[in-house]
Amino acid sequence: MWIYEKKLQYPVRVGKCDPRMARYLVEQYGGADGELSAALRYLNQRYSIPDRVIGLLTDIGTEEFAHLEMIATMIYKLTKDSTPDQLEAAGLGANFVNHDGGMFYNNAAGVPWTASYIGTKGDPIADLYEDIAAEEKARATYQWLIDITDDVDLKDSLKFLREREIVHSFRFKEAVEILKADREQKKVY
Repeated sequence: MWIYEKKLQYPVRVGKCDPRMARYLVEQYGGADGELSAALRYLNQRYSIPDRVIGLLTDIGTEEFAHLEMIATMIYKLTKDSTPDQLEAAGLGANFVNHDGGMFYNNAAGVPWTASYIGTKGDPIADLYEDIAAEEKARATYQWLIDITDDVDLKDSLKFLREREIVHSFRFKEAVEILKADREQKKVY
């Protein structure tokens, strides 16, 4: 059951209109290593994972949707006062023509999101290693986004998201160790 509190997981502040930065952030909205892909990956994998770690995948998958909401808010705030010429100059002209200010799941290069971004093998340990890699790729992307902006307000929210990716990676590593120990003790999964 979901209980929704109409509040972002962490405040999103943006110091200025910056459609160029919004275009880069789209990578975390609909890219292969973005928040939508992560949320769907974890919530899908939970059906073939041992009971001992189902809650972890559910919790992190749900949190990734909260991150997706933060990214969407950042993009909206970075573009809400943009002119069509500014959007075009930032490489968002096609998005504007197709969706106006509406959000669309694609990566920063404009390639639409695809279900092939969701890594699932059905083997719990293989899937958890995929999850660790996904979190580390997201962490790296957040660091590069932090490095490319001079907006201190935006950096604050991006740093929060980067740190959450690190926590998720550690949690998945812990789950691998739990399942490896179970396997060694012949607890079949």
